[in-house]
Amino acid sequence: MAGAAAPGLRYRIAVADLNAHLYEVTLSIDEPAAEQVVSLPVWIPGSYLVREFARNLQGAPRATQGRRAVAVTQLDKASWRIATKAGQALVVRYVVCAYDNSVRTAWLDRTRGFFNGTSLCLRVDGQDESPCQIEIVPPALPEGDAPWELATALRPVKIDRRGFGTYQAAHYDEVADSPVEMGAFWSAEFDVLGVPHRFVVAGAPPSFDGDKLIADTRAICETQMRFWHGDKAKAGKGPHALPHDRYVFMLNATDDGYGGLEHRHSTALICTRRDLPRRGAARQPEGYTTLLGLISHEYFHTWNVKRLRPAEFARYDYTRENYTRLLWFFEGFTSYYDDLLLRRAGCIDDATYLKLLNKTINQVQQTPGAAVQSVGDASFDAWIRYYRPDEQTPNTTVSYYTKGALVALCLDLTLRREGQGSLDAVMRELWRTSEGGPIDEAAIAAALAHVGGRAYTNELSRWANGTAKLPLRDLLPAHGVAIHDDPAQLAQALGLRVDENGGTVKVKMVLRGGVAEKAGFAAGDEWLAVEAATRSAKAAEGWRIGKLDDIPLYLGAARKCVALLARDRRLMRLPLAWPSGDTRTWRLAGSDAERLKRWLQG
Repeated sequence: MAGAAAPGLRYRIAVADLNAHLYEVTLSIDEPAAEQVVSLPVWIPGSYLVREFARNLQGAPRATQGRRAVAVTQLDKASWRIATKAGQALVVRYVVCAYDNSVRTAWLDRTRGFFNGTSLCLRVDGQDESPCQIEIVPPALPEGDAPWELATALRPVKIDRRGFGTYQAAHYDEVADSPVEMGAFWSAEFDVLGVPHRFVVAGAPPSFDGDKLIADTRAICETQMRFWHGDKAKAGKGPHALPHDRYVFMLNATDDGYGGLEHRHSTALICTRRDLPRRGAARQPEGYTTLLGLISHEYFHTWNVKRLRPAEFARYDYTRENYTRLLWFFEGFTSYYDDLLLRRAGCIDDATYLKLLNKTINQVQQTPGAAVQSVGDASFDAWIRYYRPDEQTPNTTVSYYTKGALVALCLDLTLRREGQGSLDAVMRELWRTSEGGPIDEAAIAAALAHVGGRAYTNELSRWANGTAKLPLRDLLPAHGVAIHDDPAQLAQALGLRVDENGGTVKVKMVLRGGVAEKAGFAAGDEWLAVEAATRSAKAAEGWRIGKLDDIPLYLGAARKCVALLARDRRLMRLPLAWPSGDTRTWRLAGSDAERLKRWLQG
């Protein structure tokens, strides 16, 4: 821009070697400090695990001032001190391996490139607020390969028709918050209430129906804009102005993958190709609804976590864990609204919504850890539990996504039953009072009290900061939903989570208090066979099993059996009391169309 000051930091990102999956990064610092320290983040906001991005650097960074090489000393796992003289321009060069095909890190091969700034762009200590330029160089592709394009929400300075060139960011946080997608991807642009949107899909198969995806995505975006800002929502300035003036969806379609990561003006998504909408299909794959839920979830984060956010995240510390007890609100409430707003957008019907809600309820009810740890504590422990699941995870903790969604559901239905508005109004009140900025639990409580006309401290204490059972059995029927108790699936009745593959039954997790735990099952066991007493004698009759559903066939009416297991290559025989059938699971169905409509349609 003419007349603007030159950026203090300039990143040049180029492909060093496609086949070796290497990016080459050059960082130019106009005014370094004496003994300048640089570092690479250890985590990426939105994904609460220390991921050690510095492990992907190929050797130490190299630095020069003018023609003079400058010594670089590593200080810890992710930071380096450069023996600079203050005031003289500094250039730092380094190479990064990019072979993590997820939304959190970086990827590079002959078919696609992708990166987050936290994986490639060093932080400059003391210059977090310095303006940045990012030049992205088009790769030299093998002859015959389709030319690449580039998609990002960064603001362009000078780019070519395919999107390569120079972009700008106001500060390092924006660099970290603006992923880049490159490749011969499918792309479409569309407008929602005056805000330009772009959707790019890498890896789409020939059957992909892009028109269907855009129509549904547009409906989701408009529904969410109106949710937050009413029917007068629009781009630009004023009391009804939307918080974003552009948005980019980046979807990587793979053979096997699922997930998303929210950003301020974009989101990175991954799904299986089988989940994409298909041209001419009379009925879309079931996974397409899951994909739409993911799109809805990440777009809702545009407001809830990227603007409204925990007070502890007012400024990120990229060098260590950033703790908050409120992920049950920012992830859980977003999880409540992602499917609910799919219904309001017309992407699913009532029955499909209740089926999705049913799945969430059963997941929480079938997690013993829900009685052990609150979602507030689970939020704080995300760094050591949620992203590091093991065989004891369901017994010791609960997902702040699923349980948080049910806390939101209970608050919404309670407000509606008491005739005091809804959770929708609470969310908008939080947006208004915080001016779309950081909040704490006191702000959530104040918004609930403002809308509900009374204090909700007891509910927050019991549901979010305690382990009390949620009053779903009372609240759902009052809003037109019938609850049917069905027999549990066999794995749940036994207290197991198993992997059935290739004719083997492998125990993944043993749930606390179940009959399998009482019998002595352990994670990692392979369940080989069952023995039951014959009708005529005490002699055992054994049957090899290939899946759990085989077992009732072989046991008949027997209530006791012996399970034959392999553990650490030893054979074990464990007496097992067959479950009584008391374990139940919920099945939701609409019972009052008018009451259900008032809730689901807002």
